Amino acid sequence: MFAEDIIIKPVLTEKGFAEVADKKYAFIVKKDANKTEIKIAVEKLFDVKVANVNTVNCKGKLKRMGRHEGYTPDHKKAIVTLTEDSKALEFFESLT
Repeated sequence: MFAEDIIIKPVLTEKGFAEVADKKYAFIVKKDANKTEIKIAVEKLFDVKVANVNTVNCKGKLKRMGRHEGYTPDHKKAIVTLTEDSKALEFFESLT
């Protein structure tokens, strides 16, 4: 599995931007990826050192369009903490 396949997209929320100062970054990742694979993928893609990875399985929400209803897709979110001596991710720094 390639690093580009594991990391799907970054999570750009208000809470996520508040944690950027602590070098914590959130990503939507592949559902079957484990913490070790996520750590290796982030280190390879962004050339940083990862200290910790926390994962959350998020269930899809019920959405309605008129009388039709369905669920948004389930996804997995990873919160990646970088080491103190590691550089910050330019992608998130340019947005703040």
